[in-house]
Amino acid sequence: MDGHRTERRGPLGRGASARRVLPRRPPRGHRLTRKLARADLRAVGEARHALRELLDRHGQEASCADTAELLTSELVTNALVHTADDAVLTAVVRRGRLRVEVRDQAKGVPRARTAVPEEHTGGRGLGLVQSLADAWGVRAVGAGKAVWFELETGAAGTCCGPSPPG
Repeated sequence: MDGHRTERRGPLGRGASARRVLPRRPPRGHRLTRKLARADLRAVGEARHALRELLDRHGQEASCADTAELLTSELVTNALVHTADDAVLTAVVRRGRLRVEVRDQAKGVPRARTAVPEEHTGGRGLGLVQSLADAWGVRAVGAGKAVWFELETGAAGTCCGPSPPG
């Protein structure tokens, strides 16, 4: 099956076996996975650097990489500042799309809020994700959640999404 791999499970009853269709994993060069230590804000810059390397390997234009780095910084920062456990960053370049996901163990669902400039600098992160990503969302994962975004990256390595404000 195109785009999928199958996993064979052990015998069921009289020698029958069940097959489960799983999405095909992208090759290693198309994937980035990083564990993010709880409250270690140095991980934000390290995540941006690793993502830039992944995108450079795939010939992405600077504007696309800039947008991806900005949005990744927001998700990673939120996970490290607003949760009490480690998190995991995953980025995949596949079929003209970049998908970045940050998983953590917190149960609360983040929401984009309106920042109040006079009060503090917080509250803008998910608003940026919402306005710059082609798609974004939150999904339950185990005891926690994954916050993700996607950017289209045309076949020639150009970013189809909007550029960050400059």
